[in-house]
Amino acid sequence: MQLTDREFQLISSLVNKICGITLGEKKRSLVAARLQKVLLSGGFGSFQEYYEYIIQDTSGEALLNLVDQISTNHTYFFREKEHFDFLINVALPGISEEQRNTGRRKVRIWSAGCSSGEEPYTLAMILKEYLGGNSLHMDAGILATDISFSVLETAMAGIYPADKMLQVPISYRQRYFSPLKDGNWAVKQCLKDMVLFRRLNLMSREFRFKGLFQVIFCRNVMIYFDKATRRELIEKLHRYTEPGGYLLIGHSETLDREAGLYKYIKPSVYKKI
Repeated sequence: MQLTDREFQLISSLVNKICGITLGEKKRSLVAARLQKVLLSGGFGSFQEYYEYIIQDTSGEALLNLVDQISTNHTYFFREKEHFDFLINVALPGISEEQRNTGRRKVRIWSAGCSSGEEPYTLAMILKEYLGGNSLHMDAGILATDISFSVLETAMAGIYPADKMLQVPISYRQRYFSPLKDGNWAVKQCLKDMVLFRRLNLMSREFRFKGLFQVIFCRNVMIYFDKATRRELIEKLHRYTEPGGYLLIGHSETLDREAGLYKYIKPSVYKKI
């Protein structure tokens, strides 16, 4: 089905209003491809008809389905390994030293835009390995959020095909996953217990979190936002970062250093001022 200029404008404006994602002309073919099956399965004669159905649906389910289709991103275990090396070599030792000085026993990491779960489960494996036997005495947890219900369902199920496991070290695979008869791999409960999955729209005014995070991963999320939306999100992330805590973003993303919210540490790694 052909996606006209007007139809693309209507859909992209709606997506931007709801979740801040900016769909430029380069994303037009992606939008058309991802929505084709929705139109065909729903019996819609055009993208205009589909758009009208969304805005007239009082249940909100059609809108959530649209967001699911547009916001789902590619991810994999240990993506951008340099970030996890930084976590192991710098961030976690710093947290450990602070805890020795204060007596605190809490580690909180937020995976914002967690997609299908590979990132937070990678973080859980790293925490398990780093803490070792101390994990039983440490209150360590990971909050994993995404706007898409469908990817959160995949993440919570914790079942991944064999090709998704190629980036997972064999020793980790043996400790933290169970092979299934169909060739898939299932995340073990010891990892699932460390991760709390929740749906969250990053465009929400407030996030209603109980505490602050020592480390926030918000990677390859802001590439879809315009400058004003990025600035607004960074201000919110700053409010929920502990003093001296870290924000890690995608390698193709940057922060405005003049804003005075985070100090540049290295490419895609920042520390709260």
